[in-house]
Amino acid sequence: MLNRIFVSKPSLGVGFTDAGRAEINLWAPYASKVSLDLPERGITLPMEKGNFGYWWINTDKLKQGDLYQYVLDDDKKRPDPVSVSQPQCVNGPSRALDVCRYDWQDTAWTNPPLAEYIIYELHVGTFTPEGTFAALEEKLDYLKELGITAIEIMPVAQFPNSRNWGYDGVYPYAVQDSYGGAVALQHLVDACHDKGLAVILDVVYNHMGPEGSVFNDYGPYHTKKYCTPWGDAINFDDEWCDGVRHYFTENALMWFRDFHVDALRLDAVHHLKDFSTNHILREMKQCVDKLAAETGRQYYLIAECDLNDPVFIDPLEKRGYGMDAQWCDEFHHALRVAIGEPRNGYYVDFNGVNDLAKAFQDGYVYDGQFSKHRKKMFGAKAETNPGQQLIVFSQNHDQIGNRMLGERSNELYSNETAKLMAGAVLVSPFLPMLFMGEEWGETNPFLYFVSHNDPELVEQTRQGREGEFADFQQEGDVPDPLADDTFQRSKLQWQLLDKEEHQAFFQYYRTLIALRKEHPALRNLNRWQMIITQNVAQSLLVMHRWEGDEHLLCLMNFSHDTQSATLPARNRRWRRQLDSADTAWCGPGTSTPEYATGTATFLLQPQSMVLYTSML
Repeated sequence: MLNRIFVSKPSLGVGFTDAGRAEINLWAPYASKVSLDLPERGITLPMEKGNFGYWWINTDKLKQGDLYQYVLDDDKKRPDPVSVSQPQCVNGPSRALDVCRYDWQDTAWTNPPLAEYIIYELHVGTFTPEGTFAALEEKLDYLKELGITAIEIMPVAQFPNSRNWGYDGVYPYAVQDSYGGAVALQHLVDACHDKGLAVILDVVYNHMGPEGSVFNDYGPYHTKKYCTPWGDAINFDDEWCDGVRHYFTENALMWFRDFHVDALRLDAVHHLKDFSTNHILREMKQCVDKLAAETGRQYYLIAECDLNDPVFIDPLEKRGYGMDAQWCDEFHHALRVAIGEPRNGYYVDFNGVNDLAKAFQDGYVYDGQFSKHRKKMFGAKAETNPGQQLIVFSQNHDQIGNRMLGERSNELYSNETAKLMAGAVLVSPFLPMLFMGEEWGETNPFLYFVSHNDPELVEQTRQGREGEFADFQQEGDVPDPLADDTFQRSKLQWQLLDKEEHQAFFQYYRTLIALRKEHPALRNLNRWQMIITQNVAQSLLVMHRWEGDEHLLCLMNFSHDTQSATLPARNRRWRRQLDSADTAWCGPGTSTPEYATGTATFLLQPQSMVLYTSML
């Protein structure tokens, strides 16, 4: 007996009845005639035309595992835009697969509250030597040992060949075949839940990959009303937009309903152009809430947004779009400038520890003031949004991979600086996110890589990447994004964990995460129970957080010199919980006392942080 807890059924693509008949629903308003073609069986079946551009067929000729495609107007053979499997890559026929029939074992799983998420972003193809879902499963115990509670998987939508970040995915419903395909992803999610790990899946709804896309043969998936960095925008508010909106909302529901993922991270939602009365994100949230009510499970929608506009994360009842959380790039930018990053590009807007203090306190650094980089007034205040709605990090796939040489933080800065940055993220009153390998000080870069087939697209990609860095004074050539070596150099080196320095780094992260879970003043994400003070001359930040009887102090020295610091709270006895300079983490040695009373003054090592707690 199959264990099915999901009661909603997909309304697009291929589904199978209990009797084994295939029910197919296709949106193709441009076509005047549509047929279902079964190339392995030599059968072509006409489909019936319904309302609003939909076509339908119920047949016993299509079986599980069969290849199929559609014939539009007698002359265009095209893969299914709702394909869940593309075994012959993006240009080949689709494979019929009933993802609703996976035998799930996770009925006891409960998605934890978002405030408990400690996120680990990873790329399936470079996380392990094999680059598969099955190989990733073998590392779940390691992630549990580190203290991770949620993994975030970069996009898995089918892309050309086997090398891609995932943001060039062509079929949003199809799971990358070289990673293992749809069933292997379901097995991975099942295994994660068995280990107590939530799963976030990165999805791309702002564009579709350039190679192998057949969508505009079916209908107006794009509109010329708006231009995006990838060309014409996805059609969310122009003629025939209802079918497009249905396509993407159903995709979100599929990942929750049929793959049991716990959260979706929506890529660059500021490029979703929609002036409808009900924004596509609001509609998506409404549909997800309805599914949650049906299944009794909690799902989260997380936005990547570059607008500093709380409307994206405000709840539906406040006329917001209802996203549960968003990535907070400005925390990253302020942190990088605080540790000495040159103020080039968007970093020109940030001013060291002052802006980092504001990021800790307010989330958004720019909430209505003039931005030099954008050359306009920018942002709005997120005054009522709790800490769990902002995800912060010291590095991620973009911030590493969009550098010319893909350097990670520990390649750009000293180990002491890297530990300080990690500490700033993990003591924040926000959701922390790590990027794969940072916890052991991975030395391999994370480069930009693709594996297109189209010669013209190959050349455009190479020229575009070189043009991106034409104005930068950097030595060396831009790594070829099409080269297999570029991809191979981006793989993690798990053997580094056997070396003392890298193992010490791992233990430092593990300890920080454990402290975050153990201490209520860190675990609670009430960002209003916090006081931040800064000393610009010393490049020093002091964070005071509290929850109930517990108070916590974190002193962060961003300068390259030893600094004198004074505890700000009187009448308390403090106990040191961690000093990033400790020799246990291969540091120069702590200069702070294990116990301190009242307003004690002591020295902080350069580029270090120390954590104290106190109970009444």
